[in-house]
This record gives sequence, C-alpha cells and structure tokens, in this order.
Amino acid sequence: MAKDSRYVHGTHREEQQRLADMNALINSLSLAALRPEPGERVLEVGAGLGQFARAMALASGERVVAVERSPEQLARARQLAAEAGDAAQVDWREGDALALPLTANEWGTFDVAHARFLLEHVTDPQAVVNAMARAVRSAGRVVVEDDDHGMFRPWPEPAHVMTVWRAYTRTYDRLGNDPLVGRRLVQLLAGAGLSPRRIEQLPFGACSGQPAFEPLVKNLMHIFEGAREAILATGGASEEQLDGALDSLAAFGKRSDAALWYTISWAEAVKP
Repeated sequence: MAKDSRYVHGTHREEQQRLADMNALINSLSLAALRPEPGERVLEVGAGLGQFARAMALASGERVVAVERSPEQLARARQLAAEAGDAAQVDWREGDALALPLTANEWGTFDVAHARFLLEHVTDPQAVVNAMARAVRSAGRVVVEDDDHGMFRPWPEPAHVMTVWRAYTRTYDRLGNDPLVGRRLVQLLAGAGLSPRRIEQLPFGACSGQPAFEPLVKNLMHIFEGAREAILATGGASEEQLDGALDSLAAFGKRSDAALWYTISWAEAVKP
C-alpha cells in the first residue's frame, strides 16, 4: 500500500475508487463554476486520477497539461483515460506542485491554472499558488478549490462523529498542512500578486432523499476508516469512539431526516 507522507489516505485501489466516486459527484459543479472557454489552454496542478483534467480538456477543446506527484495516481489516471478513450486529451506529467514540470517556454502561457483539494495537502500553499500565477499569461485565470473542514455539520448529529472529525482535522496540522485552507483562498491568490475576482461555495453535502446522500455518508465512513491510524495517533479520539462513529454513521445513512452540510471553497483571480 503506497502512502504519501503528506496524504493520510494513501493511494491504494480502495482510496482511488473513493476519489473516483467523489469526482463523479462534483466534477459537473466544478466545471460549471470554472466556465472554461473553447480554445483555453489549461494547467491542472495536483491532477489525481485525472477525471477533471479530462473534463476540462473536452470543454475547452484543448489538451490539458496535468501534473500529479504520485506515480500510483498517475498510472491509474492514464488507465482510466485510456478506458474512456480520452488518452490523447491530457498531457500527463509526474511532478511536484512545488516544482512544476514545465519547460522554460511554457511559463506564462496558460489561460487557466486550476487546483482542487491540493492546497490542504501541501506545507506551503502560498508557494503553490505563486507558481500557478507564474504559469498563466497576463489576464489569465488562477482557480483554486479546497476544503475548510470547519464547514462540516451532520444533523441530527451522530454519536462520536464530530469528536472523530476534529481528530481527523488534527491529522492535517500534524503533517504541517492546513485543514482550514479553504477560507484562505482569496488571501493566497492576492498574495501571489493576482486580482481576486469571484468566490463560490460549491455544495458537497446532501440530505436523505437526494441521490448523493448515501454515497457521501459512505465516503465519510471510508475517510474515517482509511485514516484510522492517523486519527488515533492524534489522541483526539479513541478506538472505541472511532468504531462508534462508524456505527452511528451507518445508522445515520438510513434516517429520513438526516443531512450532511458541507461546501467546497472556490476562488478565482486574474493575473494583471
């Protein structure tokens, strides 16, 4: 099981499937907010399994440059693209967000640089946004989407879930990362010398009766189980509380009056 020291969930096949399922739920929302124009050249930083990179390529009609640090994720991204017949839509590149693998003549040429669920997993998010700003042309856009784990509210509150959630958020700062980076996105864009233009809050929650509700509850359970070791290591939740949270979530998913409240923070800025 491969594991990135800055990403507590690992890159094993079960985690890849979880990410693929979540992409299926949110890619249309992200694409609608991004509004890619035909002919725009896009750089995707932290491409993961590449589903969104492929969606942007199809929307713009241009090949997307997709950078991903994990060789396991990149291999799976290429496989998924080949299975979908989209292999030619993306220029896959292995590399770190803090050292983007761009050639000298590519810097300052992209119309859009985009990153989603990346800044929460790096120790220097400002450096990443600075590099994205450098990658786009004058009047080009930098778009960042990320989590603010303080936005999460399940109701009626299942037993132990918020205790485990708080311990889970502590796994981020123990790695030098920021679980609340979503609220800082505009500040990071401005810090890179960009002109912030728009923010959105994309819904990443659902209530019972919505098709997304059951998958989102299962996703939360997979997050807790997948990060079990790291959660327990914080000391913020016991094994009994973690197991109790999983049991209460299973019951929560069957309630007719339940809701998971959460949003993805989304921000866009333009390069002067």
